[in-house]
Amino acid sequence: MKTFNHLIRWTLLIFPIAITIGTVVAFFLWLLSAAIHFRFGHRWLLFLLPVAGVLIHLIYQSVGKSSEKGNNLIMDEIHEPGGGVPWHMAPVILVTTIITHLFGGSAGREGTAVQIGGSIAAAFGKWFKLNEQDTKMILTAGIAAGFGAVFGTPVTGAIFALEVLTLGRMKYDALFPAFIASVIADLTVSAWQIHHTAYHIAVIPETAYFLSDYLPIDLLLLSKVIAASVVFGLASYLFSFAVHGVKKAFSRFFTISWFIPIAGGLLIIGLTFLLGKPDYLSLGVDPEYPDAITIPSAFVHGGADTWSWLWKTVYTALTLGTGFKGGEVTPLFYIGATLGNTLSGLLYAPVSLFAALGFIAVFAGATNTPLACTMMGVELFGSEYILFFAVACFTAYLFSGQSGIYSAQRTAVPGIQEGHLPGGSVIGLKESYLAQKMSRYKVRLRQK
Repeated sequence: MKTFNHLIRWTLLIFPIAITIGTVVAFFLWLLSAAIHFRFGHRWLLFLLPVAGVLIHLIYQSVGKSSEKGNNLIMDEIHEPGGGVPWHMAPVILVTTIITHLFGGSAGREGTAVQIGGSIAAAFGKWFKLNEQDTKMILTAGIAAGFGAVFGTPVTGAIFALEVLTLGRMKYDALFPAFIASVIADLTVSAWQIHHTAYHIAVIPETAYFLSDYLPIDLLLLSKVIAASVVFGLASYLFSFAVHGVKKAFSRFFTISWFIPIAGGLLIIGLTFLLGKPDYLSLGVDPEYPDAITIPSAFVHGGADTWSWLWKTVYTALTLGTGFKGGEVTPLFYIGATLGNTLSGLLYAPVSLFAALGFIAVFAGATNTPLACTMMGVELFGSEYILFFAVACFTAYLFSGQSGIYSAQRTAVPGIQEGHLPGGSVIGLKESYLAQKMSRYKVRLRQK
């Protein structure tokens, strides 16, 4: 009876929150598509990207300063509640993300959806007068709802919300609220007639390298998947390093903060003219012209250039590192899919399969969420190649390091090569051991 009451209570609490989040995410996706296609027809808007960057800077300095930490603020509030998630986080991130894409900035949409979810969930938590523990659950559900709704992957959204918070530990008490929120939010987006991009993996013919009818694993293909996944993990590391590195470098070089987005915008304009094509601007899902390199085009032979993944890394690092807003995940999809396209040619492997593996594996490595990304592979591409999905995601995770793109992500279990402090900072195993010994020694001194 207690379990039944728990399920009923959380269903009633989550229902209005998830519907609200789904509705706002649907509006955001509609507005984002309209902004991107408007820029397609007005290419001169790219020249105003530096001005757009200054505008975003002023918006955050005036009305959005308390929410500038974005996803990390929501994660921090779940770990250690403090000042709370401000209600204006949702409209501020929505407006600034649209501005970024309208003028050609290379960013994603997951960060916006997660912040919308967290902000709306926090507001409902205050209205419902929930205690601290329930507020943490509501915020986790908000992350799940935003993520699941923006990509059309409700199961992934629930797992991602639990897995991304702390490496090596998942709070299963929040699983039911997160799952219900993600499913309802996704259904709400569908009810508003917002459709997600469909991807397809071509059928892979059987070869002589299958072990048997009872264990249909192509060992040669599996070895190629492992080799490619190591590269996917290194690409994840490069992306995280680039985004954080650009932010630090520009902050040190420019003493006047609003010069930073101007410099970032000018560099993106210069690179676009240097390359002679706008393929690496904005989201990278819809084509600006017939032969444009996009995420869907990476699933076919010849649908990406050899260095498309690297250029997208550079564009996105410049965009996010200099103050423009959006998310990292869709650019990671682009980087992974185009890198998979390139590696498939080098390894003589199926193009669509390797594009799909890169799609989820680079994301897994950058966010340290291999379980969620394996499930994303199933939800987006089908369950037939789940073994390859799991191998790719976990291999990429192992080779990507554990710093990731979210600084608020914490560590419960140290990685293979690194030790982690509870606050999320990374130190060597020897230093971690010495720190623990010193802490115990201080305790003994106080007891004496």
